[in-house]
Amino acid sequence: MPMLLIQGSFDIIGAQPDGDSIHFTPDDPSEWNLVGGSHPVQHNGVGTNQLRLDAIDALETHYSPHRDHQPLQFAHAARNELLAWLGFTGVQHNDETVTAATPAQVPGFILTRGAERFGRCVALVGKGAPPAASGTQVVVDVPLLRTTVNHHLLATGLAYPTYYRNLFPDLRDELTAVAQQARADGKGLWPQDVTTTGAKIAGLSSITNNVVILPKLFRRLVDYLHLGDPSLAGFPAFLAQKQDKYFILSTGHPTTGLDFIVQVTNGQTIKMTHPAEDLVFDEG
Repeated sequence: MPMLLIQGSFDIIGAQPDGDSIHFTPDDPSEWNLVGGSHPVQHNGVGTNQLRLDAIDALETHYSPHRDHQPLQFAHAARNELLAWLGFTGVQHNDETVTAATPAQVPGFILTRGAERFGRCVALVGKGAPPAASGTQVVVDVPLLRTTVNHHLLATGLAYPTYYRNLFPDLRDELTAVAQQARADGKGLWPQDVTTTGAKIAGLSSITNNVVILPKLFRRLVDYLHLGDPSLAGFPAFLAQKQDKYFILSTGHPTTGLDFIVQVTNGQTIKMTHPAEDLVFDEG
């Protein structure tokens, strides 16, 4: 799979990194112009962009606009693992904002094919010296994928696989295999995950403090519950209105609306009928 390689540094002081998002500044900010796709990379005057890590979704630490979070035991574990893997030590926080770390930034590189609609570059993240020159196209195979933190976070069970159409099948298959092994081994969040077994939702507090579910489903639940109705009776219709577009790998079925794979039973119990790795989403 050909991807653009950009060399630069990861910066966390004054930022709010989480398990699947972090600031990155290219050594040559003009290389953002080389990123393909229909959405331009949004960055500040020195070139810093808020990355979104490709193919994974970690539990939310501060989902906007109300800053709702998922169980912080696992949300913070994913964030801390990402920062430690990159080489940051002594990280201190005030709420979710990093106030100190050693070093202040670490070198590394990203591999990307584009940005999402909010301007975040969607990338595989590597540390240290890159395997090729910055600003060039690199064929990303499974051995290279295994050197990324995206792969590492799935292997440790601290993130869910979450796929979009830009990711080639061989890389997706590798990530699925490593995520399923982490689940089988009971690593990370998996012993607490109830995405496909069912979770009783008793208001916002249950999903922010206790229930471990796929972050995409969490975000939809939060948006729905903030409309003011604690009953989930209207949740399927809400999901249909959102019109998420995705492909179900096991059935070969292109689908619109998460209501097709989300069941609400007994009024307040919710579950997905397909695991995260069986879904490939369209970019928003």
